[in-house]
Amino acid sequence: MGAAGAFAFTALPAASATPSASAVVAEVYGGGGNSGATLTRDFVELGNAGSTAYDLSGYSVQYLPGTPSSGSTWQVTALTGAIAPGARYLVGEGTGSGGTTALPTTDATGSIAMSATSGTIALVSGTTALTCKTAADCAADPSIVDLTGYGSAVVREGGGPATGASNTAAVARADSLADTDDNAADFTAGTPSPVNSAGQTPGSGDGGGDGGGDGGSPTDPGTVRVHDIQGTTRLSPYAGQTVTRVPGVVTGVRSSGSLGYWIQDPTPDTDPRTSEAVFVYTGSAKPTVAAGDSVLVTGKVSEYYPSSTSQSNTEITGPTTTVLSGGNALPDAVTLDATSVPDAYIPTASGGSIESLALQPTVYAQDFYESLEGMRVTFADARVVGASDAYGELWVTVKPNESATARGGTLYSSYDQPNTGRIEVMSLDTTSTFPAANVGDELSGATTGPLDYSTYGGYNVQATRLGTLVDKGLKQEVTRRQKKDELAVATYNVENLDALDTQEKFDRLAEGVAVNLNSPDIVALEEIQDDNGATNDGTVTAEGTLKRFTDAVRAAGGPAYKWRYISPTNNQDGGEPGGNIRQVFLFNPKRVSFTDHKGGDATTATSVVKTRKGVELTYSPGRIDPTNAAWEDSRKPLVGEFTFQGEQVFVIANHFISKGGDQPIHGRYQPPARSSETQRAAQAAEVNTFVKSLLAADNNAKAVVLGDLNDYEFSRTVTTLTAGKVLKPLITTLPAAERYTYVYDGNSQTLDHILTSPAVTSLNYDVVHINAEFANQASDHDPQIVRIDLSKCRRH
Repeated sequence: MGAAGAFAFTALPAASATPSASAVVAEVYGGGGNSGATLTRDFVELGNAGSTAYDLSGYSVQYLPGTPSSGSTWQVTALTGAIAPGARYLVGEGTGSGGTTALPTTDATGSIAMSATSGTIALVSGTTALTCKTAADCAADPSIVDLTGYGSAVVREGGGPATGASNTAAVARADSLADTDDNAADFTAGTPSPVNSAGQTPGSGDGGGDGGGDGGSPTDPGTVRVHDIQGTTRLSPYAGQTVTRVPGVVTGVRSSGSLGYWIQDPTPDTDPRTSEAVFVYTGSAKPTVAAGDSVLVTGKVSEYYPSSTSQSNTEITGPTTTVLSGGNALPDAVTLDATSVPDAYIPTASGGSIESLALQPTVYAQDFYESLEGMRVTFADARVVGASDAYGELWVTVKPNESATARGGTLYSSYDQPNTGRIEVMSLDTTSTFPAANVGDELSGATTGPLDYSTYGGYNVQATRLGTLVDKGLKQEVTRRQKKDELAVATYNVENLDALDTQEKFDRLAEGVAVNLNSPDIVALEEIQDDNGATNDGTVTAEGTLKRFTDAVRAAGGPAYKWRYISPTNNQDGGEPGGNIRQVFLFNPKRVSFTDHKGGDATTATSVVKTRKGVELTYSPGRIDPTNAAWEDSRKPLVGEFTFQGEQVFVIANHFISKGGDQPIHGRYQPPARSSETQRAAQAAEVNTFVKSLLAADNNAKAVVLGDLNDYEFSRTVTTLTAGKVLKPLITTLPAAERYTYVYDGNSQTLDHILTSPAVTSLNYDVVHINAEFANQASDHDPQIVRIDLSKCRRH
């Protein structure tokens, strides 16, 4: 807060980070709450000078005293969210006892007591505290995205630090956010002017240019209408401008989460591309309007990006609202059905942004929805295709004949068929319990409300009227019991199970094994955590977790399973930090025996060797090439050697890296990048190579490869895994309408697999649907099972 003491120092070379083309430090103020200050709090304002949103996930703002001592350290404030193109992002820091005016709602919050007169601020692509304390050392640190030294700061960019900072003055870039890597040249001192991502300023939300002020009566509409704001593309031509007295009727109010309300102009234009509605974001203030109010809204137009790769919501922020009358009729809702929603999904832009493309609402479903952004929409008697979740969301289809599964879902069968009839449904009614719907149930009657857009799922109906749930009686499946001469092998992702979980979770998962899977001989489990779960203390063993689970299986009527696994190196296999998830083999010793070859550990690879007794593993259980880069921050495959009725079987349990980081199919970059697929393909190649080595040693080797591959049967991952026809994906043996193990965004899809080697010819395969389609889930994955009659498997 107070000015730092100054002392003589030797000038050092200036830091010289690469000039920022997008995210920069836009303004720095350390005098908040000091004597003479108006603002009560320090702040750092970031800006985005680029043309696309800048994702700040995993980033931080860091502060170092202007003249650091040997004991000085960088102080860190973590960031979340993203900065829209041309927008600002406000980080609140330390608060003093003086001042009279609060900052607008901050986008990130810290508590660093910054000096008013001298210091260094760095925008860092990481949250680990920097260690550099000289300009030269900081210039060499690639994690520093931008750096601003002010006052007498030793660490700064260019010929000198920004000058003029005080209790009453901030240092700020020009509005253009120009960055020449010279703090003295790029920053000037002036009255602090913090702006948040909503465009709000202290005591006022309408900073920026004028977009329709006409000096008229406070109860007369301005010159700009909602359809003018929305425009004919995904981006508003008024973004960043203030619009004055925009007329509309309130059609819905959101009083939790992102607070605000929707207005719709009851007098539309004739252009089908321009939406007649817009969301009015009220920040931290709960809206005081009601549906049916006729209002005039003044505020700043903003494009809000829920995530760095999503489409945006056009909003009016920092609003001033005048209510002219109440109880007005709401504009008619647009019907969503198989006739109105186009079959084509979304335009493409060669992997670039589609935001500037003119909307084609009669051609593409996503353009159709964008042309209705914020408007009242309605559908009737819709089938549920994605069960209710813990966040009060479900999915329906407005196209009942589109890719229907056997149990009422919508099948995702290829990248070019994402199913345009799917729409997410939420409720604006905070006084009623959201219905617990399963796939195949029906929302009977009309569901009506404003059309919104969110990170998770894209376009959604914010229901002011929710249809009545009709339970269609979906039942959990129970597979048949294996015959005496059949070896039953199953896979089940048990979703981060650890020894500290509730008994209810153990019992439900155990019932899935003992009852629904009918006690397989071998079960490959994915996501078994260590004995204290997410407690990050170095624990890696899972004996307690497995003891509780196998006891629960026994109590549910199943066998007394034994188990084998290899503990991972702490925090090296991905998943929840501290959880140390791994694959585990359960086996029924009364039916099948496990062949132990001791010596396997987290970093030692198993391999196939020929012996006088035949082919065997060097280590069983063992891992496939665990130090290979393909397995970085991911689960390593677990390989085991089993014997059933004198026949040798090799089982490989997998849990490939997740799809995290992939661009959404509904996002603004089209076609979306599937960046995670690269590592999964590398993992698939490793397993494929191992299976080939097994078959090279014994072309009649019976292998079962199974687990959560985190990819579809039509993906590059599965194509790579099966290369050379060394494995057959059993999901493809089912009727098309039954090929799914998981439901995501209303799409029934396959992530979990069982594959078999060519010698496994006599089999029976089943996906057992007990979780993914239900609101009440023990796991988010469905298990599956293969029953193999080894005596009938032919040699070749």
